[in-house]
Amino acid sequence: MSTSKAKAKAKVKAPQLSDQGTWNHNTLSGCLMMIPQTEIQQTYSRFQNELQTLAGKIGELEQEAEEHTLVLATLDEALAKEPDRKCFRLIGGVLVERTVKEVVPALRMNRDGIRKVVTTLTDQIKAKEQEFENFKREYNIRVVQRA
Repeated sequence: MSTSKAKAKAKVKAPQLSDQGTWNHNTLSGCLMMIPQTEIQQTYSRFQNELQTLAGKIGELEQEAEEHTLVLATLDEALAKEPDRKCFRLIGGVLVERTVKEVVPALRMNRDGIRKVVTTLTDQIKAKEQEFENFKREYNIRVVQRA
């Protein structure tokens, strides 16, 4: 083989991006693969939806924890003055009669459990955001603001 043919083979360029998709290095096979544009768009949308769902759930649970805190503030006053005072609690759609001293520990435990779930979901959303950023960097995705 002549040296000019060898040089031509050595100078093979990476494929250009097209509207059809993006070339991506497959780590399993070690070769370049065409990723369809629609697959990239679907993955981008999936990331956005997952992040939005997690954020919504976090907001909902934070609100619920705040409601527990408000109820506990009211019941703490009653607990100090009248621990045997009647109070009512909705459990699984059924209204049950209990005393303040029975309800307060259960409410605290529920609130603390909700806070732990919020912490877990916050960690998950941070990891998902990092994964999304890596995805955007890998496919050179830039968000364009429309006026």
